Amino acid sequence: MSEFTNNHYVPEWYQRRFMRPGQGKYHYLDLQPETRASGHHKWTRRALRRLGPASCFSQDDLYTIRWGKLTSVDIERFFFGRIDGNGNKAVKAFANFDYTRVYQEATQDLLEYMSVQKLRTPKGLGWLSQTAQTNDRNLDLLFLQQYRHLFGATWADCVWQIVDASTSPTKFIVSDHPVTVYNRGCFPLSTWCKGFNDPDVRLVATHTVFPLSLDKALILTNLSWARDPYQPETRMHPNPRLFRTTMFKITDIQTGRQLTEQEVLAINFIIKRRAHRFVAAAEEEWLHPERRMETEHWRKLGGGLLLMPEPRELHMGGEIIVGFETAGRRRSALTDIAPGRKATRTSGAKSGSGARSNASRRSSPSCTAPGSAATQ
Repeated sequence: MSEFTNNHYVPEWYQRRFMRPGQGKYHYLDLQPETRASGHHKWTRRALRRLGPASCFSQDDLYTIRWGKLTSVDIERFFFGRIDGNGNKAVKAFANFDYTRVYQEATQDLLEYMSVQKLRTPKGLGWLSQTAQTNDRNLDLLFLQQYRHLFGATWADCVWQIVDASTSPTKFIVSDHPVTVYNRGCFPLSTWCKGFNDPDVRLVATHTVFPLSLDKALILTNLSWARDPYQPETRMHPNPRLFRTTMFKITDIQTGRQLTEQEVLAINFIIKRRAHRFVAAAEEEWLHPERRMETEHWRKLGGGLLLMPEPRELHMGGEIIVGFETAGRRRSALTDIAPGRKATRTSGAKSGSGARSNASRRSSPSCTAPGSAATQ
């Protein structure tokens, strides 16, 4: 049972994606080094250490359920076992993205993994406990499983871009809270970002950054912000309901953007500032992006448009045909998608079949479970 009691809140397989080939250890930086005491002697632990993935981003009994003297490690063994298995395949698929070859469930697996990854860290569990107003770790872990699709629908409605740092000497780093949220109107010391808080992913100017490997990162931008980046940053975007059915068009994913080194440094700066306590990198100098950045001003990173997608590739609406499975028979519905409106459906598609879509832009031939996204 001991193998399930040392819990990695950032999986080892994910950590290895940020190491060079053949590298066994990377540079692990503690942003809040502990002060320890022994008798009358006090000392502060070294902030920077060389450690392997087995020793990083882990905590004993983080996911252990306790009932009095009884303990259970089933969450680590079964729940995270499935999530990490599917997530590993999905992250690989999107790091080497080609929509003609990506497997059918990849988008759903990635969204579920990212949503769980955001909640499973000490920062995520702290936010969950704070939001649910409970100090019971057992309840927090129960909520984590129940709300594993919490952010999926919101992210599926975003504009997706996979950016490339292969031409930059500096590569991406990894933090103890890998699903990083950035809103240029929510400074790190603002109420939105204090303690366990992150800016709400439904705020119009909120971007979600998820590094996929040393060279690749996924950036999700709310469509309403991509269309109008001059509105108030903390306004809630249209259709903010979290648990709902949505549609996703995988051919809309933007690829091909090559980042400059200054852009990679700015993204690493965001990752470091939004980390809870630890960051790690294959090279020591990558852990200190602020030393080589042109500006550290939160609003002005990348000219204020660092994470924005290519606006000329945005679709302003259109018409799609959707098929539905009902009692073994395939029904079709002609669905008109217009910006800011719900999809309409024909009388042939019953409401019980999952025909209604609350998404305003993403589309696919099949519907999904609430909080996840369909792919072509």
